[in-house]
Amino acid sequence: MLACGAAALTLSMSAQATEWVMASGYADDNFHTRNLRALIADVEELSGGEFKIQLHSNGTLIKLDGIRRAVQSNQVQIGEIRLGVYGNEDPMYILDSIPFLANGYDRAWALKEAQMPYFEKMFARLGLMPLSFSPWTGQGFYTKNEINSLEDFKGQRARVYSKTTAKMGEMLGFETTTLPFSEIPQAFATGLIDALFTSPQTGIDIQAWDNTNHYTVVGALNTKNAVIVNQRAFNRLPDAHKQALLEAGKRASKRGWEYSEQAFKDQLQVLRDKGMKVKDAPEEVMTRLHEISKVLIEDWRVAASPEAIEVLDAYLASQ
Repeated sequence: MLACGAAALTLSMSAQATEWVMASGYADDNFHTRNLRALIADVEELSGGEFKIQLHSNGTLIKLDGIRRAVQSNQVQIGEIRLGVYGNEDPMYILDSIPFLANGYDRAWALKEAQMPYFEKMFARLGLMPLSFSPWTGQGFYTKNEINSLEDFKGQRARVYSKTTAKMGEMLGFETTTLPFSEIPQAFATGLIDALFTSPQTGIDIQAWDNTNHYTVVGALNTKNAVIVNQRAFNRLPDAHKQALLEAGKRASKRGWEYSEQAFKDQLQVLRDKGMKVKDAPEEVMTRLHEISKVLIEDWRVAASPEAIEVLDAYLASQ
């Protein structure tokens, strides 16, 4: 009888065990990936070891642009996406791409909080649930030549990552090309691009010092990644595992902000150590970017739904 009871208990415990697969498009030393590993450790700890998530980073299982679809189809139960990739579907994805709308980490957090109810409804329509958000560091321009004035941008071919950053680049004088992260090295090799507008982290990931010599720091915006979960997979979890995942998600968002802020300082030094010249953007460039910001905000309003505009107005009223 005791043996039977022990066997039944073992079966009951194993029936509560959960194993998920997670996909990410970024390298292991990227601070976003480090945050994912911390999230996974939190889930396991909070569930008493009964909820385990296996991470496939750096696009080894699914390329970055395919992760949302993979989570929707439950090919993987959880994954990290870059929101700006989906700006053509809903302007809310790229609200944080508008320069100087929510620059700086406190303002970026306030914008994320204002967006949350909208994001929850938006992802729910896709069978998804947002679990956590993590901001990229401030942005800047990787170029072969030093940027001393707006004239230095003219004629350069720049890679951008969203409709908003494309228009910003064009208004600065760039010829822009929108490319996924994974295609940047090949684009440099073939001469399709000779400049980037992106974060220090992305430049480190693709070893931008092999193709550019200068990094001009703008700050301007902190775009976001999101960790998303298949809603049906979440609904099937035991209650204790749901709570463990949700709590781990809250911790991941807070930690993501902390990691990003520290990473920005560390990454600029990495670029210097690799021989790149790092400096703040000249006043003429910053003035022009503030002018562009006003245009982009109005463009965003034209494309956005009344519900989305309410989010923007609520955020602006809070600042």
